[in-house]
Amino acid sequence: MMKKIYISTIALLMFSGCAQNTPDVSGNMADANTLTSDTVTLDENNMFEDGSGMHYNSSSDGFASVYFDFDGYSIAPSMEKRVRHNAAKVQSVGSRQVKLEGNCDEFGTDEYNYALGLKRAKAVKDALADQGVDTSNVVMVSFGESSPVCNETTDDCYAQNRRVDLRLVR
Repeated sequence: MMKKIYISTIALLMFSGCAQNTPDVSGNMADANTLTSDTVTLDENNMFEDGSGMHYNSSSDGFASVYFDFDGYSIAPSMEKRVRHNAAKVQSVGSRQVKLEGNCDEFGTDEYNYALGLKRAKAVKDALADQGVDTSNVVMVSFGESSPVCNETTDDCYAQNRRVDLRLVR
């Protein structure tokens, strides 16, 4: 009996809050021509200039990482251009599978961060769908806090770890 309660509690913690409304990143659907004219620019260091003030990127294959506020999983207005860029990129790769990797900073328990990473990946998947992307080839995974790109104890470093990375599945 105690084991059932423990498992139920873990499941409840992992999936609590998943009923969040789908993030609306643009207010309307955009066609492919609009998407390609509003992209971010990739530089020689795999960094993106998109006017968001966040120039770092840990996604690959020409995708732009989407960053989140502390303890949040809503797409911020400053990330809209990155989402539109990623939507255009996903559409350009055709039937290839794209992986959304949810990540967190080091704050919170392992279980909490795993669930938060999944919520962040789901928010990006929903935002891509809102942009007209067929998400049947989009898969989600959460790394929680186990895949940091920065290990310094600074706010900027923590912000780099609160992200969803996009990659083509090889």
